[in-house]
Amino acid sequence: MARYLLRRMNLFVATSLVLLAVLFIATHHFPVEIRFSLTGIHAPTVEQIAQIDQDYRLESNQFGQFIGYLQQRLTGNLGISATSQQPVTDELAAVLPASFELAIVAAMLALLFGIPLGVLASMSKNKITQHTIMTITLTGYSIPVFWLGLTLSLWFGVQLGWLPISGQLNLLYEIAPVTGFVLIDTLVSDSPYADSAFIDALQHIILPAVTLAVLPFTVVLRSTRSAIISIMDKTYIKAAEARGLHTSHIVLRHALPNALIPVLKNLGLMLGTFASYAMVVEVIFSWPGVGAWLVSGIYQRDYTVIQGGVLAVALIIIFLSIMIEVLHTAINPLSRKELYAAN
Repeated sequence: MARYLLRRMNLFVATSLVLLAVLFIATHHFPVEIRFSLTGIHAPTVEQIAQIDQDYRLESNQFGQFIGYLQQRLTGNLGISATSQQPVTDELAAVLPASFELAIVAAMLALLFGIPLGVLASMSKNKITQHTIMTITLTGYSIPVFWLGLTLSLWFGVQLGWLPISGQLNLLYEIAPVTGFVLIDTLVSDSPYADSAFIDALQHIILPAVTLAVLPFTVVLRSTRSAIISIMDKTYIKAAEARGLHTSHIVLRHALPNALIPVLKNLGLMLGTFASYAMVVEVIFSWPGVGAWLVSGIYQRDYTVIQGGVLAVALIIIFLSIMIEVLHTAINPLSRKELYAAN
């Protein structure tokens, strides 16, 4: 297993280097002066120009410049934002928690509803129930996320007025940031309005989380249904039935834990799509996350923000994909068998 983990880490490093090389090439194709695209400084002084040339090795060849670019980015120097004149790392640290909070809530909703409905669709003998669940799944998978977000905003936010459609928390509440997760910050806050702020934050996250959860919900439901149907034909399931065990006990104790293994793998495969959907959702609901921040940087042609946002999102997707693959290998006996046979 240690050799496998080492290979996965080598894959992460190699992929990250390729990503940095692509970003380095892109900086030389931006329609601006190279020093501005690298640092975000509008009008650098003579001293700043000399420092930039030294840091990024602009006087050397392309390979030397790439080494300089690599050193700066790996040490956390992503430049400054051309619009706010603040370090990109500080802005990135400010918006990442909101994106993680939205993604976690959406993933919890997808698992909470997708797994039970997937089991129900696989075990139900009622054709109407099966067809209804699968119709809902196919419909949710086919609906464009931007149309769904706008429709939910129109129905529940504008026409009914039940839920807020923008932002993360009402500006009337002053909650000190502790973890960066507003739902948690409102719970640990000593403000006399902490309970009301928590309810308000919960109302703000419902619409974007539901919109973002639709895609993983359909994937979880379909994967769970297919896995349960396949597993129920296995020999050990037939043996459990022959022993007289109740069907619910067989499903919960034997079938479902094994069915969650392919579900985990499918979730890992859709991380890239999930991240792109999250960006659209953040823009629609004005959610202050990485996606909205990156799209705003693109509109404003803030090249350091574009590089920092793309680098952060890509590295997170690569890292989580590898971690899910490692977890899948660790809990899947068949994968471990292939792994040890390969060693």
